[in-house]
Amino acid sequence: MEQIPILSLGEFLLVTIQVELHDQLAMRLQEDLTEKLAHTHAKGVLIDISALEIVDSFIGRSLAHIASIARIMDAATVLVGMRPAVAITLVELGMSLRGIRTALNMDKGMQLLREATGRAGMAPSRS
Repeated sequence: MEQIPILSLGEFLLVTIQVELHDQLAMRLQEDLTEKLAHTHAKGVLIDISALEIVDSFIGRSLAHIASIARIMDAATVLVGMRPAVAITLVELGMSLRGIRTALNMDKGMQLLREATGRAGMAPSRS
C-alpha cells in the first residue's frame, strides 16, 4: 500500500503529498500522522498539497479531521500550496477547512507555524 512520507523538521512535521490522494491513502495518512504526532510530540504540521489537482469532499473532510486530531494533540496545522481551482472547488462544496491555517508556499507556512506556536523569529532546530 502507498504511504505518504511524514518528515520531522525540528518541532514540526512536514507532509508533502506528491500523488493524487484517494480515500484509502487519506485514511492511511490520518493514522500515520496521528502516530507520528504521538511519538514526536511535534508542535506543528505543515501539509503541502501543491501537487494535488483535485480535492473532493472526502479529502477536504479528511484534511479538516487531520487538523482536528493535531489540535487535540497540541499541534497547529498549516496547509500550503493550494491551487486556485482546488480553492474554488472547496468553496463550491461549502467546505471551510476549520482549524487549518493556509499559506501560499512552504516559507510562509513555516512562518505561520512559528507564529501559531509562539516560536516566531526562531530558526528551525537541527535534529
